[in-house]
Amino acid sequence: MDTQQLYEALKEAQEPKGYYFSNDKNRVFELLDALLTNKNRYGYMVCPCRLASGNRVNDKDIICPCVYRKPDVEEFGSCYCNLYVSKEWNEGKIPHEYVPERRPPEKMVF
Repeated sequence: MDTQQLYEALKEAQEPKGYYFSNDKNRVFELLDALLTNKNRYGYMVCPCRLASGNRVNDKDIICPCVYRKPDVEEFGSCYCNLYVSKEWNEGKIPHEYVPERRPPEKMVF
């Protein structure tokens, strides 16, 4: 699968759930490229904005879409990486604030 195919597949799967790609298409494609790199490296598409352990069990909370996406988009209109956003975020109806890391520190120790 290449980046364009991943983009189309995820867009089709996620938009009906209310998750949109950011309007910054260059950033989106950088993140999707990184997801594919991580899939080749680890065997799963782990969040490119976080440090993966390489252990699927340890990383299950950050396999994209991560478990933090829903609360991030609900509270800030964007996930941590700004890959997935709300319609309102894309339309500029809500501020583009920094999304703090929700992943507990104990999950970041390898």
